Amino acid sequence: MKKGLFKVLAKINKVILPSLYKKDPSKLTNIQKAILGYRYWVTTNALD
Repeated sequence: MKKGLFKVLAKINKVILPSLYKKDPSKLTNIQKAILGYRYWVTTNALD
């Protein structure tokens, strides 16, 4: 159940949230860092 929820969240994130793949993490704003951290948390939980 938990893994399925995170897989759905990961698909929603891929569509809605901006991609920060090629940006330097040290130059991101605080909001962009929060988005990056949230995307990382969802992705790691979806893969486990």
